[in-house]
Amino acid sequence: MAAENVWMTGDTGPAMKISIVTLSFNQRRYLKEAIESVLQQRYPELEYIVVDPGSRDGSRELIESYGDQIAARIFEPDGGAADGLNKGFAQATGDVFAFLNADDLLLPGALQQVAQQFIEWPDIDVVIGNGYVVDGEGRKMKHVQARQFTVRRYFYGGCRWLQQATFFRRSAFALTRGFNVENKTCWDGELFVSMVAAGARVGYVNSDLGSFRIHGTSISGSGQNMIQYKNDSRRIFRNIVGREWGAWDEVLRTYFRAEIFLRDRLVSGQAGAR
Repeated sequence: MAAENVWMTGDTGPAMKISIVTLSFNQRRYLKEAIESVLQQRYPELEYIVVDPGSRDGSRELIESYGDQIAARIFEPDGGAADGLNKGFAQATGDVFAFLNADDLLLPGALQQVAQQFIEWPDIDVVIGNGYVVDGEGRKMKHVQARQFTVRRYFYGGCRWLQQATFFRRSAFALTRGFNVENKTCWDGELFVSMVAAGARVGYVNSDLGSFRIHGTSISGSGQNMIQYKNDSRRIFRNIVGREWGAWDEVLRTYFRAEIFLRDRLVSGQAGAR
């Protein structure tokens, strides 16, 4: 698969067009930091799209204040996060796509690193980097080293990845039906595993690209919707694997989770030894 619209841009090196979609809803406390983390990349071929279905906390005014630094602002009601992201990507024209929630962050240099990897790896459809889990104040809680994202390992909890450090070609997105609007908890995971199940190839870059923020009002931080999450996860499994989740799947999940826990400990120990 050949990369499209790739050229040299003087001192900045090779560039390809990257479209980033940010979904915003009443997260003004973190929104400015998220937006700045994208714009301060200073990436020459960035298309930044922000979707806000109806914030009433000053988020829209903040978004408007960036003028044409934001290529498109979508201010209309939607049917949830997945629907909002679909609206954003419907306007995206880049060669490479990614999305960032209003409380998450891109890390410095991420877009240049990702563009370079896609150019060097023309047969790779999804690039996953490392990153951090941070708290509401931005303090680092955990380092996540991406590895082993496969359909099997996704379902059994045997992979490591951060959505905020994951980028994919437009052609990989086209392998799917987009974000599933029925999914209210793990629309990101469903998109990525659907890409891989459809044949998208994954590459890993050993660089820190993004941060995932967990706080009291986030879905992950609040612990809400766990029943809905289980239902969404089982539906994804059924749609992709073609059968219901069973007792043997529970055994495999226990095995894979134990395996990756031990791998995490090993990686952590090696890092500490250095």
